[in-house]
Amino acid sequence: MSGRGKGGKVKGKAKSRSNRAGLQFPVGRIHRLLRKGNYAERVGAEAPVYLTAVTEYLAAEVLELAGTAARANKKNSHHSSSPSACH
Repeated sequence: MSGRGKGGKVKGKAKSRSNRAGLQFPVGRIHRLLRKGNYAERVGAEAPVYLTAVTEYLAAEVLELAGTAARANKKNSHHSSSPSACH
């Protein structure tokens, strides 16, 4: 027997499923929406994690493209208040 004392397992700080999966988007909320949305009779434990990961990836891709386009637009624009002044 190890000298760790009596008692069961000590629960640490609660870790969200998003945290465990290394995601920013909320896995718990996606799971709730899948269950309440009548998409299927049952929803597996991994399904919301996968869906959240895919959604987060797509959002990151779109944001990256938007950022690139905004930077390109900023370089090309001539800072004037009226559109007719550009011609």
